[in-house]
Amino acid sequence: MPVRAEHDRAVLAELLGRDPVLHAYQLGDLDDFFWPYTSWFRRGEQVALLYHGVDPPTLLAFAAPADTAALAVLLAEVAPVLPARLYAHLSPGLADALAGSFRLDSGGRHHRMALTDPARLALVRPAGVVLGADDLAPLCRLYARAYPENWFDPRMLDTGQYVGVRDGGELRAVAGVHVWSPAYRVAALGNVTTDPRWRGRGLGAAVVAALCVRLRASVTHVTLNVKADNAAAVRMYERVGFTRVAEYDEYTLTAV
Repeated sequence: MPVRAEHDRAVLAELLGRDPVLHAYQLGDLDDFFWPYTSWFRRGEQVALLYHGVDPPTLLAFAAPADTAALAVLLAEVAPVLPARLYAHLSPGLADALAGSFRLDSGGRHHRMALTDPARLALVRPAGVVLGADDLAPLCRLYARAYPENWFDPRMLDTGQYVGVRDGGELRAVAGVHVWSPAYRVAALGNVTTDPRWRGRGLGAAVVAALCVRLRASVTHVTLNVKADNAAAVRMYERVGFTRVAEYDEYTLTAV
């Protein structure tokens, strides 16, 4: 069965929805808010997403171990039509399918985590207010100080799913989302950080807890990605009820 471009959201939702935690980011990108920035490739029951709302575009390809070989075939077939430079999130074992077409520079192993014990949220005192368009400038200043390598699109504030702690005219901690889709019942936390001068006060856990409580009113699955060697962040997420459910690797791909 050859690889094909897939344009039917219902088909994609059915395939991805079989494992909504593993595919939370892709399910979220089916939402109207993100859909115009997506291209989808399908081979049988395997799906890969190219998200081109960022520069460079990002390829998402996740599979359970039993499906890795089938998804690798899809990636090898689609490699010739991918951009010359892109970023990629790949389940372990998939990188070799692209190695003949791209130089792969590793961005490290990451954990996919999911909120599996929401009762732990009650053990953290939530803090923060919902941020809006007027908070864009202080939010960008916070990211410049505390998280300059993050990926943040100002459109994300339009979701209404960013929570921050203010001190005067400045933001000291924030938790937001990369995707949020009530239609597909998934959310993925992102752009979480605390001002370096305010760390060690529990603000990270407080804003994450506040955001998770807010998200659980509209979605079933709350997930996030975190770099595997970021032990402090992993501990904080575990404290509020997240557990590790999958591993994946990030790469910068450059055509050869």
